[in-house]
Amino acid sequence: MTRKRPRLVRAVRIAKALLSTQYAYMLEYRAEIALWAISGVLPLIMLGVWQGSGAATRAGLNPQQLSHYFVAAFVVRQFSVVWLIHVFEEDTLTGKLSPYLLQPLQPLWRYFCAHLAEQATRIPFVGFLLIGLATINPDLLWRPSAGELLWGIAALWSAFILRFLLQTLAAMLCFWSERAAALDRLLLIPYLFLSGLVAPLDTFPASIKRIALATPFPAMVDFPARLLSGLPVDLGGGLLSLLIWCLILAPLCWWGWHQGVRRYGAMGA
Repeated sequence: MTRKRPRLVRAVRIAKALLSTQYAYMLEYRAEIALWAISGVLPLIMLGVWQGSGAATRAGLNPQQLSHYFVAAFVVRQFSVVWLIHVFEEDTLTGKLSPYLLQPLQPLWRYFCAHLAEQATRIPFVGFLLIGLATINPDLLWRPSAGELLWGIAALWSAFILRFLLQTLAAMLCFWSERAAALDRLLLIPYLFLSGLVAPLDTFPASIKRIALATPFPAMVDFPARLLSGLPVDLGGGLLSLLIWCLILAPLCWWGWHQGVRRYGAMGA
């Protein structure tokens, strides 16, 4: 017990230092982060598209449920953005990863904390966008119950971790290829269409919906968005899907990291 406590204190101290440092770093780029936040309005654009069709009504969604879903998807998208592969690719190509490997800290924790700091910096911009939506149309916003809010936030953070693990696995290809970021652009296609970002899964044909549910993508957007918007959802099944996919991807990331570091040949490694 006495040994575990100093380790825990040290871990907390390192986490605080990393988060505060990365948050200060992200504040230097707050104008760029504001543009990132604005660029993530695809769900709101899709809301305008779907409001003009009767497909959502035939799928059992009324206009209010549809608007709440897409606003929730917008929030989920804002706080589950992962850009690890692009930074990691640059660090491996330029050799910036080398000094990180010499430090007594797993480098991926540095990238993870950078994402958390970026999310904290994004909060006011997302808040301003939501206030703007409420000004234009007050019916677009709602007050979720305490249970919906708590489970929705838990699912949102779990979705972020799942996306981070998936992109970590793709980023490990940087040890073998100089253009690994192309894989992320390839993964963007099924992510957009199978996650529920451009359309609720209830509007999909049954066969396409079954295919989507066999992938990790619905757990990244559709599941947390349905929780936050108060739509009917299989809570146990959604949480189990998140857990299973995280348990599948985590050891693959660990294996890919250890295999990749052996091949890493940048200066200073």
